[in-house]
Amino acid sequence: MRLQDKVVIITGAAHHIGQAYAVRAAQEGAKVVICDVRDCGTTAEMCIEAGAEVLALRTDVSSEEDTLELARQTIERFGRIDCIVNNAGLFDGLHSRTILNTDMEEWDRVMDVNVKGIFLCCRAVVPQMMEQGYGKIINIGSGIWHWGGSGTPAYVASKAAVTGLTRALARELGQYGIRVNTLAPGGTASGAVVERDDESPQVVPNSGNLLGRREVPDDLTGTMVFLASEDSDYITGQNLTVNGGTSMW
Repeated sequence: MRLQDKVVIITGAAHHIGQAYAVRAAQEGAKVVICDVRDCGTTAEMCIEAGAEVLALRTDVSSEEDTLELARQTIERFGRIDCIVNNAGLFDGLHSRTILNTDMEEWDRVMDVNVKGIFLCCRAVVPQMMEQGYGKIINIGSGIWHWGGSGTPAYVASKAAVTGLTRALARELGQYGIRVNTLAPGGTASGAVVERDDESPQVVPNSGNLLGRREVPDDLTGTMVFLASEDSDYITGQNLTVNGGTSMW
């Protein structure tokens, strides 16, 4: 129970990887706050089955009002905020684009959720963490910006921005006992990344992967727990990549 009685917020928790983070946090003893623009009812039930106290909210992370309300209700319910996992992001439903045919409304929406959303969530929880003199911020990035993914310029740029924001906040907030790190998944078999719905993600080959199988959400949850726990108290400003060796840097 490495997160026993820790209050952990997970954004984008209605399904896929965010749901896996939430359930694992619950299994590790955390009091879990889950939010999404979608209904989090299924995730809430899974966390309750794991023995956790749960607060489920509808939150648009690109709305400052919503993020402030997320922090307020968390403090009202549990009295503190130990960790936030900034998982909410846009990838599902994005179309392959070149620079010349990129839709600017789509570009703006990706930046609003993937970058501004993380910034707003951080800003909402930081005052409470400063008051506590302790906190963990885990920003979910991606390894895609290291090699540049063709056809998704908005997404690639947004994930590069996440790492930059992590490093800036780590420098600013370390003096208050707040650790800020990026967890960067590889091509995880979840949502839009799943190549064929009728094929098990455990056996789908992944080009360049050194471990012989496709990455799945549960491959990421252990690193999330590590970053959220006291085991990582002397780690901040880092980009931890979990990709089965698909790329190395």
